Amino acid sequence: MAGTGERHHQPHGGSGTGGGAGGVGGFEHEGHALNRRARAASAFRPTSSSQRTVKKSLGGQSNGIVASAHGVQLPRTLPFGRLEAPFMTQTTPDRPSGRAGGPVVPVLAFAGIVVAVMQTLLVPVVKDLPRLLDSAPADATWVLTSTLLSGAVATPIMGRLGDLFGKRRMLVVSLAVMVVGALVSAFTSDLLLMIAGRTLQGVAMGAIPLGIGLMRDMLPRERLGSAMALMSSSIGVGGGLALPAAALVAQHSDWHVLYLGAAGLGVLAIALTLVLVPESPVRARGAFDLPGALGLSAGLVLLLLPVSKGSDWGWTSGTTLGLAGAAAVVLLLWGVMELRVAAPLVDLRTTARREVLLTNLASIMIGVSFFVVSLVLPQLLQLPAETGHGLGQSMVVAGLCVAPLGLTMMFTAPLYARLSARYGPRTTLILGLLVIGAGYGGGLGLMDAAWQTVVTSVVLGAGIGLAYSSLPALIVGAVPASETGAANGLNTLMRSIGTSVSSAVVGMVLANTADTAGGVAVPTMHGFRLSFLIAAAAVAVGLALALALPARRPPERLRLRASSEEEANLERAREALQGFGGRVLDASGAPVARARVTLLDRHGRRAGATVSAADGTYALAVPAPGPYVLAARAPGHGPLASAATHTGDGDRVDVDLALPPETVTA
Repeated sequence: MAGTGERHHQPHGGSGTGGGAGGVGGFEHEGHALNRRARAASAFRPTSSSQRTVKKSLGGQSNGIVASAHGVQLPRTLPFGRLEAPFMTQTTPDRPSGRAGGPVVPVLAFAGIVVAVMQTLLVPVVKDLPRLLDSAPADATWVLTSTLLSGAVATPIMGRLGDLFGKRRMLVVSLAVMVVGALVSAFTSDLLLMIAGRTLQGVAMGAIPLGIGLMRDMLPRERLGSAMALMSSSIGVGGGLALPAAALVAQHSDWHVLYLGAAGLGVLAIALTLVLVPESPVRARGAFDLPGALGLSAGLVLLLLPVSKGSDWGWTSGTTLGLAGAAAVVLLLWGVMELRVAAPLVDLRTTARREVLLTNLASIMIGVSFFVVSLVLPQLLQLPAETGHGLGQSMVVAGLCVAPLGLTMMFTAPLYARLSARYGPRTTLILGLLVIGAGYGGGLGLMDAAWQTVVTSVVLGAGIGLAYSSLPALIVGAVPASETGAANGLNTLMRSIGTSVSSAVVGMVLANTADTAGGVAVPTMHGFRLSFLIAAAAVAVGLALALALPARRPPERLRLRASSEEEANLERAREALQGFGGRVLDASGAPVARARVTLLDRHGRRAGATVSAADGTYALAVPAPGPYVLAARAPGHGPLASAATHTGDGDRVDVDLALPPETVTA
């Protein structure tokens, strides 16, 4: 043990293929991915310290890399004819590429707002849909349910596709599908075609996690906190801004114009993205898990159908209970299958981590609380004053009173960045939940005038903005960069499940507490206040989950700093002291400059990469404690793979990497 408290590994290693093209440590040819199973920890086999062998492949035969007794042997296969994403690029997951310019954040946030606008379009005309579509009320609700289902299915799938094939590419695809769906809906009043169009529009929900993933990959750390906060809040911002605009259009024009407006915004978002947002260089490895996607889709549809239609079918009906039971079985079987797949759609082991699991569960509660105010206040504002508790406002005025909810969410993004930089996203999540609780508690007594609903909207917007902004930071800090899209997609899905549950529960409460006047069910003040109490209970559960999160970010994890470039540089330096470090040397002990050093985790996934300095020194942060492989290569030297373990205690582990001479045998 060195005097600085650092642990030191003696130089060790073995030879392999030269510093030729492609891959980490020269272990891959370009265009071929390592077989995942061969990269797993169980495939790392120690060999004799004197064994320094390179097998040079011809015609696609497998190559072997044999390291020293302290190192590892990395067998591999080169799968031909199999559709796989390319090996992750040389961008280090823990370091943004820095290619993103100034317009990237507003463009991605605008795309998120466009998605929210699409979701909010029909709110002003929901009660008129049976008449507009010449259908029964139960059938007309499928126009809303179809968007919910397609959005829930598309969000994790598009996130994973973005990780594999490019996040910007999948973002553009999501928006393009939305535009097609909006145009279908704009030119029809047929129920089935309208449902088809709304189903296509729901695919755009994948844009939110894709945008967050792009920001994580490309923005410097000092801008990342506020940028992700704005992107995460865009779903509320767009909804708040779109509601009065949609109400104005619905009152004074043909309701189909709403879809034409959404299509135009979608085209503009696509154009801005293609022109101003570069593609992320970070890629996950492996093939797309089609069986996993189909299984998750089936499970989500079976789960969300009874949640959204239970009030129509009856909560104890055979259909509702049968679908719920089938959902449980399908999702359980899907989980078992995902645990056995080499490249799963959703990495359930990562999802089961304490920080990720608790954040996702808290997201459901925040989704519940967010949607309650969106359901209650517009109805309260538009009820006739003759009911004794309605505020008698027009559709447009009601939208303007609720609009501060979204505006406040947008303006809390910079505040969140400062709070998170100082206290961490866990603290800002707790603070946001406390503010939401205060908003619903105070809102119980603020239902007698329109201005009071504005106050409630502002307070709740501030709390929801802080809470929503904290979620992606917690997720991003707990998962590898190559899984950012899928992980944030799953988190967005959890929020959607929360809003779906909120819609079903609040709808049931308002229906069961309604009075009948002239054959029409009229929501009561008791129902509105009971809905606020349900939201407050969800906030209390979310607060308990947030308090159970780790009290401070582990030192080896990525922490988001937003105050200055100097703080970001200091953060990088601290991380380097809490990972692996040392020197890259040649066979004679001289330093090797510009050597590529790559960190692989126990699953063979890349966890970091760097280039040695002029004196041969290197430093790599670790995303989590555990066993790793350090792979090094440099032109004119053989590659080396060295096994090392980091305990996560905050000390740097010194590992000197001695590259062998370049040796090629037939």
